Amino acid sequence: MVQLIDVFKAYENGTKALKGVNIKLEPGEFAFLVGPSGSGKSTIMKLITGEIAPTDGTVVVNGFNLVNIKMSKMPFLRRSLGVIFQDFRLIQKKTVYENVAFAMHAVGASPREIRKRVPYVLNLVGLDQKAKMRPFELSGGEQQRVAIARALVNNPSLIVADEPTGNLDPARSLEILMLLQKINELGTTVLVVTHEKALVDAFSQRVIAIDNGRIISDGMDGYYSYEEV
Repeated sequence: MVQLIDVFKAYENGTKALKGVNIKLEPGEFAFLVGPSGSGKSTIMKLITGEIAPTDGTVVVNGFNLVNIKMSKMPFLRRSLGVIFQDFRLIQKKTVYENVAFAMHAVGASPREIRKRVPYVLNLVGLDQKAKMRPFELSGGEQQRVAIARALVNNPSLIVADEPTGNLDPARSLEILMLLQKINELGTTVLVVTHEKALVDAFSQRVIAIDNGRIISDGMDGYYSYEEV
C-alpha cells in the first residue's frame, strides 16, 4: 500500500513542489500519475522510493513510514519496490540474464534462487529466447522489457514506473503498458508516472492528475484536463 497524507515538499532553493497532497493506493491497484512538467510527479516518485523525505505530512509505503524510517530499514523498503526508469539503466557489458540476476545478487539471493527465478521472469516478459544477448543487441522495447524483468525479479509488492515509454514509439509503448497491466493482474500493485495522454486514454484505469503541486483529479475515467507544454 502507498499512502501520502497531507504531504508538503519544499526544496532548499525555495521551490514548493507539493502543497498538501493526499493519495492512497491499495494493494493490487493499477494507477497512472499524470501531469505537466514541473507539476510534482517526480517529487512524488522520490518520496515513494525513499530518495527524499517530505517537508511535512506522512508517507507510508508497504508498511514503512518514510518520515521516520531508520537507515537500517531502507534496504527492506527497497526490496519491496521495483522501479522502472525511462532510460532503462542496463549494464551494457552484461547479458540480459546477468542484468536481471544482478538485482537478485544485490539483495543476497542464493545461486539456486537466481537460477530458478530469472528464467521465470524472462519468460513472463517474453525474453526467454534472448537471455544470452546484450542490451545493445536489443530494440528499445526489448531493453525496457529487461528493465521490467529486473524490477520484477525480487517479487516486489509495488512497481513504480517513471515514464517507462518515454523513449519508445507508440506501438512499443502500448506493448509495455499491456505488459505492466498483465503484471498487475498477477497481483502486483503498479503506479505508472507519465505525461502521454493517448496512452492513458487507451486504458480504463485510475488516473491521478497533479498540477502545480496539488492533486486536481483522481478517478477511473481515464481523462485528465491539462495541456502538456
